[in-house]
Amino acid sequence: MSPSFTIDGLQYANWSEKVFRQMREGGLDAVHVTITYHETFRETVLNIEAWNRWFERLPDLIFQGRTASDVTLARATNRTAIFFGSQNPSCLEDDIGLVEVLHTLGLRFLQLTYNNQSLLASGCYEAEDSGLTRMGREVVREMNRVGLVIDMSHSAERSTLEAIAQSTRPIAITHANPSSWHPAKRNKSDRVLRALADGGGILGFSLYPHHLKGGSACRLGDFCQMIARTADLIGVDCLALGSDLCQDQPDCVVDWMRSGRWTKQVDSGEGSAAVPGFPTMPDWYQDNRHFSGIAAGLAAVGMTQEEVAAVMGGNWLAFFEKSFGPVRSAS
Repeated sequence: MSPSFTIDGLQYANWSEKVFRQMREGGLDAVHVTITYHETFRETVLNIEAWNRWFERLPDLIFQGRTASDVTLARATNRTAIFFGSQNPSCLEDDIGLVEVLHTLGLRFLQLTYNNQSLLASGCYEAEDSGLTRMGREVVREMNRVGLVIDMSHSAERSTLEAIAQSTRPIAITHANPSSWHPAKRNKSDRVLRALADGGGILGFSLYPHHLKGGSACRLGDFCQMIARTADLIGVDCLALGSDLCQDQPDCVVDWMRSGRWTKQVDSGEGSAAVPGFPTMPDWYQDNRHFSGIAAGLAAVGMTQEEVAAVMGGNWLAFFEKSFGPVRSAS
């Protein structure tokens, strides 16, 4: 049997050597990290430059991942491969040519929306969901061509369903949970989950308390039972983890995530978004050292060793293998 991998499909921590060492203690082979929210293209490049300094300073801990083979390299060299992603299309500005440029710079995931309407689609906090825009359909086509993964984690339902239908390659919802388990605006309906699975896509289960039944008091057994029930609904092959870990971030960062530059007010949103600051993480998942506890929890609710390995990282690895490169020619 091939070795099992541990891959986290989304983090936005306050990066530090401490966090990277905890990734190694937790056996993280790869992590998809948010490098940009509302930043322009040039500001996103500056963030990439900052990451380059981390890679230079700590080459024994982390390196930039670009292909699925980098996950195997990370395992072989006892490091963590870092894959770049954006949680909003602001970095594209209104220039479709930047899709390929950003992919060349290492971006591997891009959300078509954060919580608001974007140039591409509708976010989950908008009153009206108009689906993919004209530019959105063109950007989806271009992302498919170059191998930049479409992420609909913060998108509204119609927009998400249209992205699944429009895309010729599987899409990702990197960090969300079923809304039937916990009705947060960011969580996804069974209709979306079935469409995602039918299209070969992947769902990363979120550990962010606002997405959890019971919030910070959510029990490990309840979280793992939810994963097992989702496997019964749509199959285990499209399930993974996307912790949405925001470790060590100051509360002011929440304002940037929610408000960016689009409002002069503090964006209170609705429901969980009205709660100021970052919530306390569950006691069984505080940081990257605690992934083994989730694996044990999945086994405790009856998932097989093979199923646990798939959810903990095997499914992400398979998704990376088919998603990060350009479309192969039939010739």
